[in-house]
Amino acid sequence: MKSDLLNRANKIFPWGRLFRLLLILVISIQFVIITYNHFSGFYKLDNISHFFIRLGVGTALGLIAAYLVAIPDLLIIGYLNKSFSWHRKTLPRVALQLLLTILAAVISSTIITFLSNSISIYKEGLGIILVYNALIFSVANIILMAIMEGWQFSMESTKARIRAEKLERELSQVRFEVLKSQINPHFMFNSLNVLSGLIENDVKRAQKFIDEFSQIYRYVLETIEKPVVSLSEELGFVRSYIFLQQIRYGESLRLVVDIPSLYLQKLLPPLSLQTVLENAIKHNIVNDSQPLNIEIYAKDSWLYVKNNIQPKISAGRSTGIGQQNMIKRYSMISERVPDFMFGADSYIAKLPLIESEYDEGPDN
Repeated sequence: MKSDLLNRANKIFPWGRLFRLLLILVISIQFVIITYNHFSGFYKLDNISHFFIRLGVGTALGLIAAYLVAIPDLLIIGYLNKSFSWHRKTLPRVALQLLLTILAAVISSTIITFLSNSISIYKEGLGIILVYNALIFSVANIILMAIMEGWQFSMESTKARIRAEKLERELSQVRFEVLKSQINPHFMFNSLNVLSGLIENDVKRAQKFIDEFSQIYRYVLETIEKPVVSLSEELGFVRSYIFLQQIRYGESLRLVVDIPSLYLQKLLPPLSLQTVLENAIKHNIVNDSQPLNIEIYAKDSWLYVKNNIQPKISAGRSTGIGQQNMIKRYSMISERVPDFMFGADSYIAKLPLIESEYDEGPDN
């Protein structure tokens, strides 16, 4: 438990930076205090050696005190970042952080004062020193807390900028891969082959095929730059895609969709379902004696795509590029990512359904 808390604190403010910050702060404060005490007559120094002795002892005790204050400060920041966001609960955050900052300083100063008094008894009296040190520690800790918050904001801003640049590069690559898969020459060739046969035998179905074919590419062009689309839109695309495949495979390819209406406005990256369906068709036998059955259903904010397993001998080993691209696309917009599972006789792709910002509410 202790190790977990320290690791969490280290993530907020790395130990190396914390040590340098505290050392500079402690030496600066000790220098000001010792100098002020000497010239005010509160604690006269005998000579320059006495000054450096006071500075050394004060710095050593000050570092101990600083860590006694700084580590609770980091834990306070970590707790408040989760429960009292700067963006949504600014005033309660400021009030509570100020109160906890002073409380941590007073507790720490009391411990250090008693420790120092046990080493060398104060001539001025323990009571007045306790109050004096509590005031100094409180002011110093408020400054320290402000510095750490400012430094953390700076680090987070830098990390966010680097992460955004990295994600943009990855997103461009993913978009290229997705677009490339949609203009796959095999898919184009097979579709045109099917269309050629339909034109000779069934003009009405050929016209329907052309309409659905155009719907597919219109959807690709309209959504390729979008991070998310509604499940309702994606299902509309899936119907067109499956129609083309069923022209080729007939009743051997069966699709059942069972999605409650409450899920239709949930979001997911465009063409996610097509990637899963394409993999199912590509890697499994689809014929009259071994039909491929695909189910799409939703449960607990997840979309499930399930198909029976009957692998093609000549299909070759899957590269997993489609799945990797989908996971990357999800990771850019959500903490949840897809999961792909093999059962005893079925394969299930589990895709997160994302809430829109309008569904999440202001405080979630």
